Amino acid sequence: MSNKQAPCCGYMHLHEDVVRRVEAEMPEEGALFDLAELFKVFGDSTRIRILYLLFESEMCVCDIAQLLGMTQSAISHQLQVLKKSKLVKYRRQGKTVFYSLADAHVRAIIGQGMEHISE
Repeated sequence: MSNKQAPCCGYMHLHEDVVRRVEAEMPEEGALFDLAELFKVFGDSTRIRILYLLFESEMCVCDIAQLLGMTQSAISHQLQVLKKSKLVKYRRQGKTVFYSLADAHVRAIIGQGMEHISE
């Protein structure tokens, strides 16, 4: 073990092997930024409520709006955010667009969050 000081910050590195190992495992800054942006999407209770509805069934904007007591315009806006973040997908049937969860990861993220707050 050495007692070198890192030139950039003045901290003592008593466990350089740990620092090197952890540093090698850190994702790139761009990936961490994208992850932070994804979690920001989960920071809105309306979007969480929409995701919970979509756990149960694929739905159109008008059904989601009715269940949440909101305007179709407000729901459409939130669905666009969820779609942009790849959390929901859609399909057209005639003039109606149906939304559903993009994949099982979305359910897992929400489920783990609920498990965490319930502890």
